[in-house]
Amino acid sequence: MSETSQNPTNGQQRPGTASARIVIPERHPMVTLLGASDSLLRVIEQGFPAADIHVRGNEVTATGDRAEVALVQQLFNEMMLVLRTGQPLTEDAVERSIAMLRSAAENPAHPAPSEVFTANILSNRGRTIRPKTLNQQRFVDAIDKHTIVFALGPAGTGKTYLAMAKAVKALQDKEVNRIILTRPAVEAGERLGFLPGTLYEKIDPYLRPLYDALHDMMDPDSIPRLMAAGTIEVAPLAYMRGRTLNDAFIILDEAQNTSPEQMKMFLTRLGFNSRVVVTGDTSQIDLPGGTRSGLKVVQEILEDVPDIHFSVLTSTDVVRHKLVGRIVDAYERWDAQQEAGSGAPSRKPTQRRTGKTGAARAPRQSHRTES
Repeated sequence: MSETSQNPTNGQQRPGTASARIVIPERHPMVTLLGASDSLLRVIEQGFPAADIHVRGNEVTATGDRAEVALVQQLFNEMMLVLRTGQPLTEDAVERSIAMLRSAAENPAHPAPSEVFTANILSNRGRTIRPKTLNQQRFVDAIDKHTIVFALGPAGTGKTYLAMAKAVKALQDKEVNRIILTRPAVEAGERLGFLPGTLYEKIDPYLRPLYDALHDMMDPDSIPRLMAAGTIEVAPLAYMRGRTLNDAFIILDEAQNTSPEQMKMFLTRLGFNSRVVVTGDTSQIDLPGGTRSGLKVVQEILEDVPDIHFSVLTSTDVVRHKLVGRIVDAYERWDAQQEAGSGAPSRKPTQRRTGKTGAARAPRQSHRTES
């Protein structure tokens, strides 16, 4: 419950200002809204610098810029809607709620925070997987509406994790008969041939993140049985060649490390009653120099093809430590400076060291950034 009124100043109404009184029902203890030691309240105050927010008992008063006061009211209403579902509020959730409300103020078609945070994808062992940002919600919705969905974004934006959750949910609901998870096994720094073990043991580290996600979403004891039956398959991309994949939910992860030919090969494996999700980060390409990423090329080729959707996630969708988002932004700024030719340190001409045969020294191997 909330009330809004003009804010009088010396008996006159100051244009553009307003005051709102928000009464919190008794079923919502104030600590659930304000956080331990008022941690959530501090986040709200930082998010609305143009409004003065005061709490007394179970009443919250906001005074200041009219638009800001209206958003404060909406925020508390949305927070209470989330709490009614039994989901606790965190500082991260409040920060994202403020961002969503500001976005919805510019575009009313955007969903409210309570719609995003209460959209359950999958529940397992007392844990529920939900989207945490507006772009994540759009990505999840796109999977329901399109046969092929591409998710492009930096590390930590939940691309693969949400796709896995949708795949497991589709299998549980008998919408598909199997899940196929694949990744390109790209050599980055170490040659596979020099690694110890059998072929499967050499490839396993590339596929390990997919296994880890499966263990988060399913009963670990059931995974070996489902894999033995072929209901779940985790395999390198090269193993997809020559197959037609019917009645399956197929996920291609780390797709930035596919060549254009590999991407075409993979997409043409699509069979009847199947869905495909392709995820990748075009800022972390491990392909040999001169090889174009299939994930970059496919955007140019399939952009206007019906029933194919491209979802773009950004640093604001990173759901890991806050510092990860800042690191992503810093690298993007640095890359932009390099491309523009500004901000790059000047380099002296490289001197070649020659031997008796006059052969030039081999160039140093380029470094890469890992998530």
